[in-house]
Amino acid sequence: MAKHDTPLLDELEKGPWPSFVTDMKRQAETHPECWDILGQLELSFKDRITHWKHGGIVGVFGYGGGIVGRYSDVPKQFPGVEHFHTVRIAQPAGLYYSTKNLRALMDLWDKYGSGMTNMHGSTGDMIFLGTRTENLEPLFWDLTHDLDQDLGGSGSNLRTPSCCLGDSRCEWSCYDAQDICYHLTMHYQDEIHRPAFPYKFKFKFSGCPNDCVAAIARSDFALIGTWKDDIQMDQAAVKEYIAGNYPSNGGAHAGRDWGAFDIQKEVIDICPTDCMWMEGDELKIDNSECTRCMHCINVMPRALKPGKEKGATICIGAKAPILDGAQFATMVIPFINVSKDNEYENVIDVIEQIWDWWMEVGKNRERVGETMQRIGLPTFLKVMEVEAMPQHVKEPRSNPYVFWKEEEVEGGWERDVQAFRKKHAA
Repeated sequence: MAKHDTPLLDELEKGPWPSFVTDMKRQAETHPECWDILGQLELSFKDRITHWKHGGIVGVFGYGGGIVGRYSDVPKQFPGVEHFHTVRIAQPAGLYYSTKNLRALMDLWDKYGSGMTNMHGSTGDMIFLGTRTENLEPLFWDLTHDLDQDLGGSGSNLRTPSCCLGDSRCEWSCYDAQDICYHLTMHYQDEIHRPAFPYKFKFKFSGCPNDCVAAIARSDFALIGTWKDDIQMDQAAVKEYIAGNYPSNGGAHAGRDWGAFDIQKEVIDICPTDCMWMEGDELKIDNSECTRCMHCINVMPRALKPGKEKGATICIGAKAPILDGAQFATMVIPFINVSKDNEYENVIDVIEQIWDWWMEVGKNRERVGETMQRIGLPTFLKVMEVEAMPQHVKEPRSNPYVFWKEEEVEGGWERDVQAFRKKHAA
Protein backbone atom coordinates (compact mmCIF):
# COMPACT_ATOMS: atom_id res chain seq x y z
CA MET A 1 0.00 0.00 0.00
CA ALA A 2 1.24 3.44 -0.90
CA LYS A 3 2.35 6.07 1.56
CA HIS A 4 0.18 9.16 1.84
CA ASP A 5 1.14 12.78 2.22
CA THR A 6 0.34 13.73 5.82
CA PRO A 7 1.40 17.35 6.39
CA LEU A 8 -1.10 17.87 9.25
CA LEU A 9 -0.07 14.70 11.07
CA ASP A 10 3.59 15.50 10.52
CA GLU A 11 3.12 18.53 12.78
CA LEU A 12 2.47 16.11 15.64
CA GLU A 13 5.99 14.72 15.30
CA LYS A 14 7.56 18.07 16.11
CA GLY A 15 8.59 19.04 19.62
CA PRO A 16 10.19 17.14 22.50
CA TRP A 17 7.50 14.53 23.12
CA PRO A 18 7.08 11.04 21.58
CA SER A 19 4.45 10.91 18.85
CA PHE A 20 1.98 8.19 17.90
CA VAL A 21 2.46 9.31 14.30
CA THR A 22 6.12 8.32 14.42
CA ASP A 23 5.18 4.97 15.97
CA MET A 24 2.59 4.29 13.27
CA LYS A 25 5.04 5.14 10.47
CA ARG A 26 7.48 2.67 11.97
CA GLN A 27 4.74 0.05 12.28
CA ALA A 28 3.78 0.59 8.63
CA GLU A 29 7.16 -0.78 7.52
CA THR A 30 5.96 -4.28 8.55
CA HIS A 31 2.17 -3.72 8.44
CA PRO A 32 1.43 -1.63 5.31
CA GLU A 33 -2.22 -1.10 6.28
CA CYS A 34 -0.90 1.44 8.81
CA TRP A 35 -0.16 3.79 5.89
CA ASP A 36 -3.90 3.82 5.19
CA ILE A 37 -4.65 4.52 8.87
CA LEU A 38 -2.43 7.58 8.64
CA GLY A 39 -3.96 8.61 5.33
CA GLN A 40 -7.50 8.37 6.64
CA LEU A 41 -6.61 10.24 9.83
CA GLU A 42 -5.05 13.01 7.73
CA LEU A 43 -8.32 13.22 5.80
CA SER A 44 -10.26 13.42 9.08
CA PHE A 45 -8.05 16.30 10.21
CA LYS A 46 -8.67 18.04 6.90
CA ASP A 47 -12.45 17.41 6.82
CA ARG A 48 -12.84 17.83 10.60
CA ILE A 49 -15.03 14.74 10.85
CA THR A 50 -14.28 11.13 11.60
CA HIS A 51 -14.15 8.68 8.71
CA TRP A 52 -14.73 5.63 10.89
CA LYS A 53 -18.21 4.18 10.94
CA HIS A 54 -20.01 1.40 12.77
CA GLY A 55 -21.06 -0.94 10.02
CA GLY A 56 -23.04 -3.41 12.10
CA ILE A 57 -22.24 -5.98 14.75
CA VAL A 58 -19.23 -8.24 14.36
CA GLY A 59 -17.94 -10.83 16.79
CA VAL A 60 -17.08 -14.47 17.31
CA PHE A 61 -19.50 -17.37 17.54
CA GLY A 62 -21.25 -17.58 20.92
CA TYR A 63 -20.10 -14.16 22.14
CA GLY A 64 -21.98 -10.89 21.92
CA GLY A 65 -19.17 -8.79 23.38
CA GLY A 66 -15.40 -8.47 23.18
CA ILE A 67 -15.04 -7.08 19.66
CA VAL A 68 -15.88 -3.53 18.54
CA GLY A 69 -16.82 -3.38 14.88
CA ARG A 70 -15.14 -0.63 12.89
CA TYR A 71 -15.23 0.18 9.17
CA SER A 72 -13.93 3.01 7.02
CA ASP A 73 -16.49 5.17 5.24
CA VAL A 74 -13.95 5.76 2.43
CA PRO A 75 -12.80 2.15 1.78
CA LYS A 76 -11.92 2.67 -1.88
CA GLN A 77 -9.55 5.47 -0.95
CA PHE A 78 -8.03 3.51 1.95
CA PRO A 79 -8.57 -0.22 1.32
CA GLY A 80 -6.17 -1.23 4.09
CA VAL A 81 -8.68 -0.05 6.70
CA GLU A 82 -11.87 -1.15 4.94
CA HIS A 83 -12.30 -3.37 8.02
CA PHE A 84 -10.53 -2.25 11.19
CA HIS A 85 -12.12 -4.04 14.15
CA THR A 86 -10.94 -3.64 17.74
CA VAL A 87 -10.43 -6.77 19.85
CA ARG A 88 -10.44 -6.58 23.64
CA ILE A 89 -8.20 -9.07 25.45
CA ALA A 90 -9.09 -9.77 29.09
CA GLN A 91 -6.26 -8.63 31.33
CA PRO A 92 -4.87 -10.64 34.26
CA ALA A 93 -5.74 -9.41 37.76
CA GLY A 94 -3.38 -6.62 38.77
CA LEU A 95 -2.02 -6.51 35.18
CA TYR A 96 0.67 -9.08 35.95
CA TYR A 97 1.99 -10.29 32.60
CA SER A 98 4.96 -12.54 32.00
CA THR A 99 7.27 -11.57 29.13
CA LYS A 100 6.51 -14.97 27.56
CA ASN A 101 2.79 -14.19 27.57
CA LEU A 102 3.30 -10.67 26.17
CA ARG A 103 5.50 -11.96 23.33
CA ALA A 104 2.92 -14.63 22.48
CA LEU A 105 0.15 -12.02 22.36
CA MET A 106 2.21 -9.74 20.13
CA ASP A 107 3.06 -12.64 17.79
CA LEU A 108 -0.65 -13.47 17.58
CA TRP A 109 -1.51 -9.87 16.73
CA ASP A 110 1.26 -9.61 14.14
CA LYS A 111 -0.24 -12.70 12.50
CA TYR A 112 -3.88 -11.62 12.46
CA GLY A 113 -3.94 -7.83 12.82
CA SER A 114 -2.18 -4.51 12.48
CA GLY A 115 0.24 -5.10 15.35
CA MET A 116 -0.98 -1.89 17.06
CA THR A 117 -2.15 -2.07 20.67
CA ASN A 118 -3.42 0.12 23.51
CA MET A 119 -2.08 -0.68 26.99
CA HIS A 120 -4.51 -0.28 28.85
CA GLY A 121 -7.94 1.21 28.23
CA SER A 122 -10.23 2.65 30.89
CA THR A 123 -11.88 -0.75 31.24
CA GLY A 124 -8.46 -2.30 31.71
CA ASP A 125 -8.33 -4.69 28.74
CA MET A 126 -5.39 -4.89 26.41
CA ILE A 127 -6.70 -3.43 23.14
CA PHE A 128 -5.80 -4.97 19.77
CA LEU A 129 -6.40 -2.22 17.19
CA GLY A 130 -7.35 -3.21 13.69
CA THR A 131 -8.16 -6.50 11.96
CA ARG A 132 -10.43 -7.81 9.22
CA THR A 133 -13.67 -9.72 9.80
CA GLU A 134 -12.30 -12.97 8.37
CA ASN A 135 -9.46 -12.95 10.91
CA LEU A 136 -11.66 -12.84 13.99
CA GLU A 137 -12.50 -16.53 14.36
CA PRO A 138 -8.93 -17.85 13.81
CA LEU A 139 -7.60 -15.18 16.19
CA PHE A 140 -10.15 -16.18 18.82
CA TRP A 141 -9.33 -19.88 18.39
CA ASP A 142 -5.59 -19.36 18.84
CA LEU A 143 -6.11 -16.96 21.76
CA THR A 144 -8.31 -19.35 23.73
CA HIS A 145 -6.71 -22.69 22.75
CA ASP A 146 -3.01 -21.82 22.57
CA LEU A 147 -2.70 -18.93 25.05
CA ASP A 148 -5.54 -19.90 27.40
CA GLN A 149 -6.83 -16.31 27.41
CA ASP A 150 -10.23 -14.83 26.71
CA LEU A 151 -11.85 -11.77 25.22
CA GLY A 152 -12.85 -8.93 27.49
CA GLY A 153 -16.25 -7.25 27.64
CA SER A 154 -17.75 -4.71 25.24
CA GLY A 155 -21.27 -3.52 24.64
CA SER A 156 -24.14 -3.43 27.13
CA ASN A 157 -22.66 -5.99 29.47
CA LEU A 158 -20.33 -6.44 32.42
CA ARG A 159 -16.95 -5.06 31.38
CA THR A 160 -13.80 -6.93 32.33
CA PRO A 161 -13.27 -6.46 36.09
CA SER A 162 -10.02 -4.71 37.02
CA CYS A 163 -8.09 -4.22 40.24
CA CYS A 164 -4.98 -2.79 41.82
CA LEU A 165 -1.94 -4.83 42.90
CA GLY A 166 -3.61 -5.47 46.25
CA ASP A 167 -2.00 -7.79 48.77
CA SER A 168 0.65 -8.91 46.30
CA ARG A 169 2.63 -5.66 46.55
CA CYS A 170 0.84 -3.18 48.82
CA GLU A 171 1.07 -3.13 52.61
CA TRP A 172 -2.00 -0.87 52.80
CA SER A 173 -4.39 -3.21 51.02
CA CYS A 174 -7.44 -3.91 53.19
CA TYR A 175 -8.63 -6.97 51.24
CA ASP A 176 -7.34 -9.27 48.50
CA ALA A 177 -8.30 -7.22 45.44
CA GLN A 178 -6.75 -9.65 42.96
CA ASP A 179 -8.58 -12.66 44.37
CA ILE A 180 -12.05 -11.10 44.27
CA CYS A 181 -11.34 -9.64 40.82
CA TYR A 182 -10.44 -13.09 39.48
CA HIS A 183 -13.29 -14.80 41.32
CA LEU A 184 -15.96 -12.44 39.96
CA THR A 185 -14.45 -12.54 36.47
CA MET A 186 -14.92 -16.33 36.47
CA HIS A 187 -18.30 -16.15 38.24
CA TYR A 188 -19.78 -13.71 35.70
CA GLN A 189 -18.50 -15.07 32.38
CA ASP A 190 -21.98 -15.04 30.87
CA GLU A 191 -22.56 -11.41 31.89
CA ILE A 192 -19.20 -10.40 30.39
CA HIS A 193 -19.65 -12.03 27.00
CA ARG A 194 -23.39 -11.90 26.35
CA PRO A 195 -24.83 -8.36 26.62
CA ALA A 196 -28.12 -8.18 28.52
CA PHE A 197 -27.93 -4.91 30.46
CA PRO A 198 -29.36 -1.46 29.68
CA TYR A 199 -25.75 -0.33 29.13
CA LYS A 200 -22.20 -1.08 30.28
CA PHE A 201 -21.41 -1.99 33.89
CA LYS A 202 -17.90 -1.88 35.36
CA PHE A 203 -16.39 -3.45 38.48
CA LYS A 204 -13.18 -1.96 39.88
CA PHE A 205 -11.42 -3.12 43.02
CA SER A 206 -9.05 -0.88 44.98
CA GLY A 207 -7.39 -2.38 48.04
CA CYS A 208 -7.21 0.91 49.96
CA PRO A 209 -8.64 4.46 49.82
CA ASN A 210 -5.74 5.63 47.63
CA ASP A 211 -7.88 3.99 44.90
CA CYS A 212 -5.05 3.32 42.44
CA VAL A 213 -7.47 2.10 39.71
CA ALA A 214 -9.67 5.22 40.09
CA ALA A 215 -12.66 3.03 40.92
CA ILE A 216 -14.66 5.89 42.45
CA ALA A 217 -14.35 7.92 39.23
CA ARG A 218 -14.69 5.22 36.57
CA SER A 219 -16.76 2.28 37.78
CA ASP A 220 -20.42 1.49 38.27
CA PHE A 221 -19.47 -0.71 41.23
CA ALA A 222 -16.40 0.37 43.21
CA LEU A 223 -15.13 -1.78 46.06
CA ILE A 224 -12.62 0.39 47.92
CA GLY A 225 -10.67 -1.01 50.87
CA THR A 226 -11.07 0.67 54.25
CA TRP A 227 -10.98 -0.05 57.99
CA LYS A 228 -13.34 0.43 60.95
CA ASP A 229 -10.99 0.86 63.90
CA ASP A 230 -8.18 3.32 64.67
CA ILE A 231 -5.22 4.12 62.44
CA GLN A 232 -2.22 2.14 63.70
CA MET A 233 0.44 4.52 64.96
CA ASP A 234 4.11 4.19 65.94
CA GLN A 235 4.98 7.25 68.02
CA ALA A 236 8.71 6.46 67.88
CA ALA A 237 8.56 6.56 64.07
CA VAL A 238 6.64 9.87 64.22
CA LYS A 239 9.57 11.33 66.14
CA GLU A 240 12.01 10.01 63.52
CA TYR A 241 10.05 11.79 60.76
CA ILE A 242 10.02 15.03 62.74
CA ALA A 243 13.77 14.70 63.34
CA GLY A 244 14.37 14.21 59.62
CA ASN A 245 15.75 10.68 60.02
CA TYR A 246 13.02 9.11 57.87
CA PRO A 247 12.23 10.58 54.42
CA SER A 248 8.60 11.69 54.05
CA ASN A 249 6.42 10.18 51.32
CA GLY A 250 8.65 7.13 51.24
CA GLY A 251 11.37 9.19 49.60
CA ALA A 252 9.20 9.95 46.57
CA HIS A 253 9.96 13.69 46.75
CA ALA A 254 13.76 13.29 46.77
CA GLY A 255 14.24 14.97 43.38
CA ARG A 256 14.85 18.38 44.95
CA ASP A 257 15.48 19.94 48.33
CA TRP A 258 12.08 20.71 49.87
CA GLY A 259 13.56 21.72 53.20
CA ALA A 260 13.11 20.09 56.58
CA PHE A 261 9.97 17.99 57.15
CA ASP A 262 7.24 20.01 58.87
CA ILE A 263 4.55 17.74 60.33
CA GLN A 264 2.24 20.66 61.05
CA LYS A 265 2.41 22.05 57.53
CA GLU A 266 2.65 18.79 55.59
CA VAL A 267 0.28 16.56 57.57
CA ILE A 268 -1.83 18.17 60.30
CA ASP A 269 -2.89 21.33 58.43
CA ILE A 270 -3.81 19.30 55.33
CA CYS A 271 -6.09 16.86 57.18
CA PRO A 272 -9.55 17.47 55.59
CA THR A 273 -11.43 17.07 58.89
CA ASP A 274 -8.81 18.62 61.22
CA CYS A 275 -8.75 15.40 63.23
CA MET A 276 -4.99 15.46 63.97
CA TRP A 277 -2.89 17.51 66.38
CA MET A 278 0.33 17.37 68.40
CA GLU A 279 0.45 17.13 72.18
CA GLY A 280 4.06 17.76 73.08
CA ASP A 281 6.03 15.34 70.90
CA GLU A 282 3.09 12.92 70.39
CA LEU A 283 0.74 12.84 67.42
CA LYS A 284 -2.95 12.55 68.32
CA ILE A 285 -5.80 11.45 66.04
CA ASP A 286 -9.54 11.71 66.65
CA ASN A 287 -10.37 8.58 64.64
CA SER A 288 -14.12 9.21 64.88
CA GLU A 289 -13.60 12.20 62.55
CA CYS A 290 -11.16 10.44 60.15
CA THR A 291 -12.46 10.06 56.58
CA ARG A 292 -9.72 7.59 55.53
CA CYS A 293 -8.23 9.97 52.96
CA MET A 294 -4.81 8.25 53.37
CA HIS A 295 -2.84 11.51 53.22
CA CYS A 296 -1.13 11.16 56.60
CA ILE A 297 -0.36 7.49 55.92
CA ASN A 298 1.11 8.35 52.51
CA VAL A 299 3.36 11.03 54.02
CA MET A 300 4.52 8.97 57.02
CA PRO A 301 4.19 5.31 55.98
CA ARG A 302 6.61 4.04 58.65
CA ALA A 303 4.63 5.75 61.42
CA LEU A 304 1.01 5.23 60.34
CA LYS A 305 -0.92 2.46 58.62
CA PRO A 306 -4.55 1.34 58.23
CA GLY A 307 -6.37 -0.17 61.19
CA LYS A 308 -6.69 -3.90 61.84
CA GLU A 309 -10.46 -4.29 61.31
CA LYS A 310 -10.39 -4.24 57.52
CA GLY A 311 -13.06 -4.41 54.85
CA ALA A 312 -14.35 -2.21 52.06
CA THR A 313 -16.70 0.61 51.14
CA ILE A 314 -19.11 0.14 48.22
CA CYS A 315 -19.61 3.14 45.95
CA ILE A 316 -22.04 2.94 43.03
CA GLY A 317 -22.67 4.90 39.87
CA ALA A 318 -19.54 6.59 38.46
CA LYS A 319 -19.43 7.32 34.74
CA ALA A 320 -18.00 9.44 31.95
CA PRO A 321 -20.13 12.15 30.26
CA ILE A 322 -22.34 10.30 27.77
CA LEU A 323 -26.04 10.98 28.45
CA ASP A 324 -25.24 13.42 31.23
CA GLY A 325 -22.14 14.93 32.81
CA ALA A 326 -19.35 12.93 34.43
CA GLN A 327 -19.96 11.90 38.03
CA PHE A 328 -18.18 10.14 40.86
CA ALA A 329 -19.71 7.05 42.42
CA THR A 330 -22.05 7.53 45.38
CA MET A 331 -21.13 5.91 48.67
CA VAL A 332 -23.94 3.46 49.41
CA ILE A 333 -22.54 0.89 51.85
CA PRO A 334 -19.88 2.37 54.17
CA PHE A 335 -18.42 -0.94 55.32
CA ILE A 336 -18.67 -4.55 54.21
CA ASN A 337 -16.52 -7.53 55.10
CA VAL A 338 -14.66 -8.90 52.08
CA SER A 339 -13.74 -12.51 52.79
CA LYS A 340 -12.83 -15.26 50.37
CA ASP A 341 -14.07 -17.80 52.98
CA ASN A 342 -17.67 -17.45 51.76
CA GLU A 343 -16.63 -16.88 48.12
CA TYR A 344 -17.70 -13.24 48.43
CA GLU A 345 -21.39 -14.13 48.68
CA ASN A 346 -22.22 -10.90 50.55
CA VAL A 347 -20.62 -8.77 47.81
CA ILE A 348 -22.34 -10.80 45.08
CA ASP A 349 -25.70 -10.28 46.84
CA VAL A 350 -25.22 -6.50 46.65
CA ILE A 351 -24.23 -6.65 42.96
CA GLU A 352 -27.25 -8.70 41.97
CA GLN A 353 -29.61 -6.53 44.01
CA ILE A 354 -28.38 -3.56 41.95
CA TRP A 355 -28.74 -5.46 38.67
CA ASP A 356 -32.28 -6.67 39.42
CA TRP A 357 -33.44 -3.08 39.96
CA TRP A 358 -31.42 -1.47 37.15
CA MET A 359 -32.46 -4.04 34.53
CA GLU A 360 -36.10 -3.38 35.40
CA VAL A 361 -36.12 0.44 35.54
CA GLY A 362 -33.00 1.48 33.58
CA LYS A 363 -33.47 3.00 30.14
CA ASN A 364 -31.53 1.94 27.06
CA ARG A 365 -27.94 3.23 27.18
CA GLU A 366 -28.41 4.53 30.71
CA ARG A 367 -25.64 3.76 33.19
CA VAL A 368 -26.75 2.75 36.67
CA GLY A 369 -25.52 6.10 38.05
CA GLU A 370 -27.83 7.91 35.65
CA THR A 371 -30.73 5.69 36.70
CA MET A 372 -29.98 6.52 40.34
CA GLN A 373 -29.88 10.20 39.46
CA ARG A 374 -33.18 10.03 37.54
CA ILE A 375 -35.10 7.95 40.09
CA GLY A 376 -33.48 9.54 43.16
CA LEU A 377 -31.10 8.32 45.85
CA PRO A 378 -33.84 7.84 48.50
CA THR A 379 -35.61 5.33 46.25
CA PHE A 380 -32.34 3.57 45.43
CA LEU A 381 -31.45 3.26 49.12
CA LYS A 382 -34.85 1.68 49.80
CA VAL A 383 -34.27 -0.78 46.95
CA MET A 384 -30.86 -1.63 48.44
CA GLU A 385 -32.41 -1.91 51.93
CA VAL A 386 -29.90 0.60 53.25
CA GLU A 387 -30.78 3.09 55.99
CA ALA A 388 -30.08 6.70 55.01
CA MET A 389 -27.17 8.26 56.87
CA PRO A 390 -25.35 11.61 56.89
CA GLN A 391 -22.55 10.24 54.69
CA HIS A 392 -25.08 9.85 51.87
CA VAL A 393 -25.75 13.59 51.82
CA LYS A 394 -23.99 15.32 48.94
CA GLU A 395 -25.00 18.87 49.90
CA PRO A 396 -27.43 20.60 52.29
CA ARG A 397 -31.05 20.40 51.15
CA SER A 398 -31.95 23.06 48.61
CA ASN A 399 -35.53 21.84 48.09
CA PRO A 400 -37.87 23.41 50.73
CA TYR A 401 -40.44 20.59 50.46
CA VAL A 402 -40.40 17.48 52.62
CA PHE A 403 -42.39 14.50 51.33
CA TRP A 404 -43.72 11.97 53.83
CA LYS A 405 -45.06 8.48 53.36
CA GLU A 406 -48.50 7.84 54.86
CA GLU A 407 -47.17 5.46 57.51
CA GLU A 408 -44.82 8.19 58.73
CA VAL A 409 -47.69 10.60 59.42
CA GLU A 410 -49.66 10.20 62.63
CA GLY A 411 -53.20 9.24 61.64
CA GLY A 412 -52.23 8.79 57.98
CA TRP A 413 -53.93 10.78 55.23
CA GLU A 414 -57.46 10.14 56.49
CA ARG A 415 -58.22 12.50 59.38
CA ASP A 416 -60.93 14.76 60.78
CA VAL A 417 -60.10 18.16 59.28
CA GLN A 418 -62.32 20.02 61.77
CA ALA A 419 -60.59 18.33 64.72
CA PHE A 420 -57.21 19.17 63.19
CA ARG A 421 -58.16 22.85 62.74
CA LYS A 422 -59.51 23.03 66.27
CA LYS A 423 -56.32 21.53 67.63
CA HIS A 424 -54.18 23.93 65.60
CA ALA A 425 -56.33 27.05 65.85
CA ALA A 426 -54.51 30.31 65.30
